[in-house]
Amino acid sequence: MAYQTLRNEYLNTPPITRAYTTACVVTTLAVQLELASPFQLYFNPILILKGQIWRLLTTFLFFGTFGFNFLFTMIFTYRYCRMLEEGSFRNRSSDFLMMFLFGASLMIIFAFFVNLLFLGQAFTIMLVYVWSRRNLFVRMNFFGLLNFQAPYLPWVLVAFSVLLGNAVYVDLMGIAVGHIYYFLEDVFPNQRGGFKILKTPTIVKLLFDELPENADYQRLPEDNPGGFNWGNQDQDNDENVRNEQQNGPNQ
Repeated sequence: MAYQTLRNEYLNTPPITRAYTTACVVTTLAVQLELASPFQLYFNPILILKGQIWRLLTTFLFFGTFGFNFLFTMIFTYRYCRMLEEGSFRNRSSDFLMMFLFGASLMIIFAFFVNLLFLGQAFTIMLVYVWSRRNLFVRMNFFGLLNFQAPYLPWVLVAFSVLLGNAVYVDLMGIAVGHIYYFLEDVFPNQRGGFKILKTPTIVKLLFDELPENADYQRLPEDNPGGFNWGNQDQDNDENVRNEQQNGPNQ
């Protein structure tokens, strides 16, 4: 029963969230089983320029060996990644993927100038930041100790990182990238003279977006200007002609 519940939960997870969190767990498991080494995964500009392109991806997938820090980070990643994809990105997985690509690209550019080996933690903070800015009035409770509204969550996590002895600039990078995305996507287009800068290619929409549930929706009579059967008269006349040809004229 527990296996079936877990399987259903996994299959019901939105596609981008499922793919990313699965990749993170598989990568960490491969390191744990010594099938791969962290030295093969970390961000290294020199090795990347020499052809080890996979490091651009794996730097976002490894969160350290199994333990409390890994579990805590993965829970946060899964939770806020899923809430974003099922919330403000509902039925827009293509736009969610573009946010992934935009955030990852910006972090990689920053990483060329900052000594960061793994960017997964910063990426998680970016997801949390975007969610918090789009859910301003949600009340949060942190381990039963603090009560605050959602926009303060990223800063609470920064303080928590300080307590754990983690590098604060990793979280600050995630907040910075998250704010840049939030500004470009939610703030600037709504300003006077603003416009949408981040646009999802049509091919990506076709590949990742689900068809709306009402894809087979038939126009209701009241939706048709000029009365019922608007635009269907020719079709009805054609059907009458075919019936007369098959059955003969009515006597």
